[in-house]
Amino acid sequence: MGATENIMRVLFADDHTLVREGILPFLKELAPKVEVLEAEDLSGAVSKGSSCRDLDLILLDLRMPGMNGLSGISVFTKSHPGVPVVILSGHYNRKDVNAAIDAGASGYISKNIGGVAMINALRLVLSGKKYLPPDLSSENKTQEDPSIFERTGSADTAEAVDPKFSTLTLRESEVLRMLVDGLTNKQIANDLGLQEITIKIHVRNIYRKIEVHNRAQAVKYTLQSGWLKD
Repeated sequence: MGATENIMRVLFADDHTLVREGILPFLKELAPKVEVLEAEDLSGAVSKGSSCRDLDLILLDLRMPGMNGLSGISVFTKSHPGVPVVILSGHYNRKDVNAAIDAGASGYISKNIGGVAMINALRLVLSGKKYLPPDLSSENKTQEDPSIFERTGSADTAEAVDPKFSTLTLRESEVLRMLVDGLTNKQIANDLGLQEITIKIHVRNIYRKIEVHNRAQAVKYTLQSGWLKD
């Protein structure tokens, strides 16, 4: 953390006031002391950033004025090297996510994500790893474009982190990523086109294989294990 007072400083730029007001309380949960610098466009973000050299996290709306596509990412990767830049977007596709990561972003978060899931995602980024939308890791999409998963890890990389994760099937790995993202069993079932009872079975198998007893333990253990590492 950058400041000697142990204050986490987050630069948050979004042109919608309601979005900023809605997300701000969750950002305050990232650390005991969090200072959020707000801006409504890229120029404002650059101005706020230039006045604070010890930022810990930069959160940028993809479609706000001045972003010019993904050029806003490079602005901050150059002015604040080493500080993770995370993109917020109301909509996303594989091309946008790939491009953002290639441009230097450490994460890509949908605005449709839940508050707890967003905090988990940002904590993952702050730990030095990358975060991508979990629904990009479905089996069919992996076949369409495997390059993104080579960069972010998959079930095959688990054995390098903890042998327990290597026992997960591809579907269980997919469900676990969604658990970490804060999705409920019903939401996971809807996203994967499966019955909720099937997801419950997968979740029980996950708990047994990674040796945890509940969802909170599963999320915490997974985040700490490095299984989701870049």
